[in-house]
Amino acid sequence: VQLVESGGGLVQAGGSLRLSCAASGDTFGRYVVGWFRQSLGKERAFVAAIARTGDGTDYADSVKGRFTIARDNTRNTVYLQMNNLRPEDTAVYYCAASWGLAITNTPTDYYYWGLGTQVTVSS
Repeated sequence: VQLVESGGGLVQAGGSLRLSCAASGDTFGRYVVGWFRQSLGKERAFVAAIARTGDGTDYADSVKGRFTIARDNTRNTVYLQMNNLRPEDTAVYYCAASWGLAITNTPTDYYYWGLGTQVTVSS
């Protein structure tokens, strides 16, 4: 499966962005999908993940209550709604797909990755 992220950009602190992850090449509903982010000089970090049918989600503590992950398997797309953005949210955001049955926050559990989209939050 091929993944393409979009929706990144520059936003002021307190603002919102919605990221999209569009999939092609396979039935999207077969995959758990996760969002990860990586800022300069840091390791890639888990942000959120969603179950195959969308009936389960998981979030990093740092984004709980501010970010929402959702999916539309009819459109082969997963979304990450990001509200009340902070400067520390600045990073390249990646979506990834896992064959596993369960939601996971471990990057090595994800086999397919997009190229990422830059999110910059100014103070």
